[in-house]
Amino acid sequence: MSTNNCTYSPPSNVICLPRTNQLEALLTIIRDKDTNRGDFIFYSDRIIRLLVEEGCEFNGVSFKGKICGVSIMRAGEAMEHGLRDCCRSVRIGKILIQRDEETAQPKLYYAKLPPGIENRYVLLLDPMLATGGSAIKAIEVLISYGVKEDKILFLNLIAAPEGIQAVISKFSKLKIITAFIDQGLNEKKYIIPGLGDFGKSD
Repeated sequence: MSTNNCTYSPPSNVICLPRTNQLEALLTIIRDKDTNRGDFIFYSDRIIRLLVEEGCEFNGVSFKGKICGVSIMRAGEAMEHGLRDCCRSVRIGKILIQRDEETAQPKLYYAKLPPGIENRYVLLLDPMLATGGSAIKAIEVLISYGVKEDKILFLNLIAAPEGIQAVISKFSKLKIITAFIDQGLNEKKYIIPGLGDFGKSD
């Protein structure tokens, strides 16, 4: 059973889902290396729906304000189904960021964003927040398209304290919404205990 990292107190604009028995069970299932692909996708989608519902304010039965999703390819695409489960007509854009082999810095390779994105709340999707390098680059892209920082909600299933700190120290007005904050990063910059390679599950 997962336990939250008691040594790390996240900033006020980082929202961690409430520790319920349901969430603990869902996290345990998707962390289990013996969980089959179908179950992994099904239970991950349930967590993603919880993240979306936590991040979006409702006015009656509709969302308050216009929203769109943007997935950081390719792992973020696995979160699109869960987002559409909550709001079927939502527009979704994509950003592809990879590390430049010469500079070792994240580099933008592709961006296709919904028209009028500058007037919307943006749910930025990436299941794992490790070092924060790709997230920071993606946020810079959104801002360059006119999206206001305080209208960006970064959704992920698992976050490392190092990644949270890197993102929040640069963008203090956005919100991070995560299901769980793990212990941290190992020497290879992988989240411990993490989820493995989420991108291979979709």
